[in-house]
Amino acid sequence: METLLQDVKYAVRTLRKSPAFTAIAVLCLALGIATNTTLFSCFNAIVLRPLPFADPDHLVAVWDQNPKNSNERATISYLNYVDWRDQTTSFSDLAGYEQRSFAITEGDEPVRLNGQLITANLFPMLGVQPQIGRLFRADEDKAGAAGVAILSDAVWRRQYNADPKVLNRVISINSLPYTVVGVMQPLFKFPQNSEVWVPMAPLTATSLRTQREVIMLGRLKNNVTAEQANRDLANVSLHLNQQYGVTKTEFIGKTRSIKDEFAENDVTLITSTMMGAVTFVLLIACANVANLMLARAAGRQREIAVRTAIGASRMRIVRQMLTESIILAGIAGALAIPLSWEGIRLIQMAIPAENPMPYYMEFSIDKVTLIYTIAVSLLAGIAFGLAPALQSSTGRLHETLKDGARGAGGSARHNRVRSALVIAEIALSLVLLVGASLFMRSFASLQGTGVGFDTNKIMAMRFYLPGTRYDAASAKRAAVEDLIRRVEAIPNVESATISNLIPMEDGGAGSGVIIDGSPVEEGKEPFARWTGVAGHWTETFGLKIKSGRTFTETEARDSSRVAVIDEIMANRFWKKGNALGQRFRLTNDTTRAWFTVIGIAPTMQIDQLGGTGAVAPNIFLPYPFLLARNHGLMVRVRSGAATGVTSSVRAAIRASDAAIPVFSVASMEKVRELSYWQYKLFGAMFGTFGAIALFLAAIGVYGVISYGVSQRTREIGVRVALGAQRTDVMRLVVQQGMVLAGMGIGLGLIGAFGVTRVVSSLLIGVSPQDPLSFLAVSGFLAGVALIASAVPARRATNVDPIISLRAD
Repeated sequence: METLLQDVKYAVRTLRKSPAFTAIAVLCLALGIATNTTLFSCFNAIVLRPLPFADPDHLVAVWDQNPKNSNERATISYLNYVDWRDQTTSFSDLAGYEQRSFAITEGDEPVRLNGQLITANLFPMLGVQPQIGRLFRADEDKAGAAGVAILSDAVWRRQYNADPKVLNRVISINSLPYTVVGVMQPLFKFPQNSEVWVPMAPLTATSLRTQREVIMLGRLKNNVTAEQANRDLANVSLHLNQQYGVTKTEFIGKTRSIKDEFAENDVTLITSTMMGAVTFVLLIACANVANLMLARAAGRQREIAVRTAIGASRMRIVRQMLTESIILAGIAGALAIPLSWEGIRLIQMAIPAENPMPYYMEFSIDKVTLIYTIAVSLLAGIAFGLAPALQSSTGRLHETLKDGARGAGGSARHNRVRSALVIAEIALSLVLLVGASLFMRSFASLQGTGVGFDTNKIMAMRFYLPGTRYDAASAKRAAVEDLIRRVEAIPNVESATISNLIPMEDGGAGSGVIIDGSPVEEGKEPFARWTGVAGHWTETFGLKIKSGRTFTETEARDSSRVAVIDEIMANRFWKKGNALGQRFRLTNDTTRAWFTVIGIAPTMQIDQLGGTGAVAPNIFLPYPFLLARNHGLMVRVRSGAATGVTSSVRAAIRASDAAIPVFSVASMEKVRELSYWQYKLFGAMFGTFGAIALFLAAIGVYGVISYGVSQRTREIGVRVALGAQRTDVMRLVVQQGMVLAGMGIGLGLIGAFGVTRVVSSLLIGVSPQDPLSFLAVSGFLAGVALIASAVPARRATNVDPIISLRAD
């Protein structure tokens, strides 16, 4: 311990004597460690941190799947859930939940909240408890039971000022009375961002077996594997299909890892990719500092030789130098913590409030992240300090002492190690910069993607029809028609349309399509998205019908079996003839009646931007074919900002029914931007990592060339004395830097070709081997290396041969 304290004191004194070296080394390391800590907080939250449930290893998601059409995540009916729960033997418990919108009419204006219908056993199975009150009882989750509700902590505080007397209070949810029985723990919003929970059975027990709306979670019994549970589910599914004749498409139940369920594969992949990118940044920083340490060690050869001469062992010398490097890493790690907090804050600011992260993905510097930071700092200190320490301790004592004042010279061995580190820096930087370029180009591609209509003139919002008064289809239809009349009467409103779908956001339905005259095997029907529309859909989006016509007022109101399809569907399903007048039906339509195509509309963007799968055909039907409570209202304005009519539209809705909540108000351009915000964030993050890597690589190249020039002062002086021109000296020095850069770029290109293949599924509108990105980054790095070499080269041309020769 006494020796260790001596090493620490000596290291601190030595570092204080070289403030410039210490500052540069700490800065390089702090940047590398801070980016790693920042990204690890995200990686930890998304990939590593266990879900906040009791014994999550035994929890699984349970879905229905149809092997024939690759539908692997189909919801099930409530009645099937009950049978699966009662007849399977692999689970100690099976629970279900179903998303619902809830309107609370407690204040001056109704508020729409994300809610869930849940089975009474769900929260006990997850092992979660309320902070006040209780969970649902089994008798409250039965048909005909009185309404009870559990609130989130956020709703409790926002709507009821955290009043503990809210327990047993009767509140209005969807215009029905519900008694509040509990308030959940802070931040809890299962499954992602829900804020109110009510029992499922009172609202779904009378639903049909064909109504697939329930999502299931199960807890496997001890010693039961997922494969055994899948066989159990398959047997029960087959029995139910035979018993009830519900389906002939061979749907069978199947489990899925709970971690995979709550952390999608693409999110995990992109987070892991970014974690790899920041590891490259740290390696570049370590290579940089190792180069600095080697240069510094070369200047300390005489000191080390003297210490060796008076009895210091090689291990003692190595330990002393490692102590210095670990102290540098410790200082950098301490500085990295506040930088990481700022990085996390910037990431959180970049996540739009309209698309919050799931409650269980909290980015923070927790205990695990702190341990990671300490470990990374320690390993970095050893990584960049070990090579210089070993190199320095192998010097030849006699030659070093004989050199006297020339002890600052560096050996060829030292120069080779420094050159190898610079080559590695450039190679790692190229891989990182190519990845950053591809992601930034993906974002630019999405930003410039046309969506088939002018987003600047359209305002979108959602509203919800609450309560039993809107149970009847006629009531929904009347309310929608009344709202369209009121909204279109507003000055500066050109037209309006209502659907449960908002393009690039959410909504609509999907099913297989059966084309008249083109039979296919049952269960393998092609897929299409469809939605019911009211009002003036084509006029609101500025769509010019390509052929045929749109709906008449009578067709839209009276459920006429006519359809307008987009060009994708027309070209994909009727390749040999005109689609007008052709017939199709939907596989989930129990009437099995035909729809007739009356119009073909231009293709418009319905899915969110950034999807990598095949674009689905789209079908637009009269509104009564997709009656809903949660609606999208889209309004086209004549002039000015699209959201300029927001207050007038709100007033029109309140005049129709003051109990209807309005939410998610935005211009369609904002909706468009929100549909690919992840790529904007990914592009910005990769761009930041690339900029840091470029900065570090430039320092590395400059440092090596500059140090090389200082060590070749005598040689350069001799060359100048013998008649060498300034251009010859410049060429000599720059050539050294460009050779290193060329070798690094060559290795980096090989690495980049391999790495970019891994993330190919995440790229939009750009190839993983995009030549522009590879060539541009290579040229850019070569330019940086040229500039970093030219500065010391210019200094070399100013060497006075008399002074350099006299110094020797």
